[in-house]
Amino acid sequence: MRVPLLLSTRARVLLVAGFVAIQAERAAAQSTGHVTIVRSPTNVIVSWTGRGTLQASGSLPGGWQDVLEAPNPLSIPSTNAHQFFRSISRWSTRSNLLEANSEMAVAELNGNIYVMGGYPASRVTARTVQVYDLAQNRWHLTTPLPIPLNHAMPAVANGRIYMIGGQTNSSGTGAYVNTVFEYNPATSNWTARAPMPTARSAGAAAVIGDLIYVAGGRPPQGQDFAVYNVVSNQWTTLPLLPTGRNHLAAAAIGGRVYVAGGRLGAGFNSEMTAALEMYDPETGMWTARASMPAPRGGLNGIAVDSCFFTFGGEGPTGVFNNNEMYVASLNRWFKLEPLPVAVHGVTGAAYVNGWIHLPGGGTQVGGSSGSTIHQVFWVGGICP
Repeated sequence: MRVPLLLSTRARVLLVAGFVAIQAERAAAQSTGHVTIVRSPTNVIVSWTGRGTLQASGSLPGGWQDVLEAPNPLSIPSTNAHQFFRSISRWSTRSNLLEANSEMAVAELNGNIYVMGGYPASRVTARTVQVYDLAQNRWHLTTPLPIPLNHAMPAVANGRIYMIGGQTNSSGTGAYVNTVFEYNPATSNWTARAPMPTARSAGAAAVIGDLIYVAGGRPPQGQDFAVYNVVSNQWTTLPLLPTGRNHLAAAAIGGRVYVAGGRLGAGFNSEMTAALEMYDPETGMWTARASMPAPRGGLNGIAVDSCFFTFGGEGPTGVFNNNEMYVASLNRWFKLEPLPVAVHGVTGAAYVNGWIHLPGGGTQVGGSSGSTIHQVFWVGGICP
């Protein structure tokens, strides 16, 4: 089911020297802000209220485009051409999880979203697998994991879900596993597959075809990097990740693996990194790319088209509401509209019908604040 980005019931139009502010007072999907336009002797000043994203269009109805990283207020030179502005929020919510959770794995397969393992505020590691049906906007349970797991690295390849590694207790050290479990949606069964070369948790996975690349992990496996072939059921060890880290984000774009952010030590008070590194399977080499706007650990990420979106995280100063987009073709990061509710402890995300889904996550630092919130972010038209 596709939810409209913006469907206003009433709107006001303000015209100032060819510039128009569209004041949407009610939206079906996302809240909107109030846009004000004031003319100075040489410029037009556009300002808006609320936490929305400023968009511009040259005509009505027209193709609205985000004004990326627009300061509020925004000053632009006067012109004789008409320009329309509005403020929307790309964020919305869907039906809450059945069970509160954080430090869990998220994956999408065949239009369904799976939330696997993790632990609630009790910090007792779960085997639970929750499944979200988009058409019904409803969650249900399916076959539990073979063993309780948190901080696992999920991936989807060849029509199956893979739960890779993780740990069986809530401690920041020890109890790491090298297990790999494959979920078949046709039978709802889990099957053990070839284990990873090393036991690790809190890494991240990226998929290129039938190959799952798994990078990083809690110390001492922060530089581990290996690839799993889901067809041959074999692992291959690859060149070490240059910046060893855990609680990072990873994604595949254009046949390359991108690894962003993370923390250097085991706990959330440890040093964080803003490093973005790219692995090219053709050359077998790592290359440094543009660093994130700020260091972040405990973040989550997903690739949509040629862009790498990263969300949330935690560190010594608290839980982050950061939302950023890396455009691979430009080698540049853009800051986007922050999360309405800052979360961490979500590994993997889901993209369906134009929406990125971020279910669950911790709302306070540490592992005792798992939530049932289900936040979604509309990405339509935002990736250049």
